[in-house]
Amino acid sequence: MAINWNIKRFEDLSNEELYSILQLRCEVFSVEQNCAYQDLDGKDLKSFHISGVDETNELVAYSRIIPAGVSYDEVSIGRVVTSQKVRGTGIGKELMETTLHFIQQQFGSKSVRISAQSYLIKFYSDFGFKTHAAEYLEDNIPHIEMIKN
Repeated sequence: MAINWNIKRFEDLSNEELYSILQLRCEVFSVEQNCAYQDLDGKDLKSFHISGVDETNELVAYSRIIPAGVSYDEVSIGRVVTSQKVRGTGIGKELMETTLHFIQQQFGSKSVRISAQSYLIKFYSDFGFKTHAAEYLEDNIPHIEMIKN
């Protein structure tokens, strides 16, 4: 499956792109994970948005890159999500590789921090992230902070 990757600042997103991003995030983080939480946290306005669309121009993968000083002292990655229909195809790995490559180009060799759902520790460890703190509950889902130096 060929994915077309787009990286944009918030103000450069079209209405349709923003709608697709919010729809995918809601579909996975709220409905699929049965979790009511405040997704629109104001950080989107200051972030870079990485969108992966398939051959039919449907959004199937997304992440946001938050500059240092907004969430953490480090650059951070959040809202990493793939559509159910592409899971197990390697698109999630491709999304993280694209995200980390952009961070390297945009910000240089800086540390990157994430707040990962705990069941994904192995996935993020494969990209060089290491656990940094004790597990905690965020919106009733176990999370852990991880850092890639």
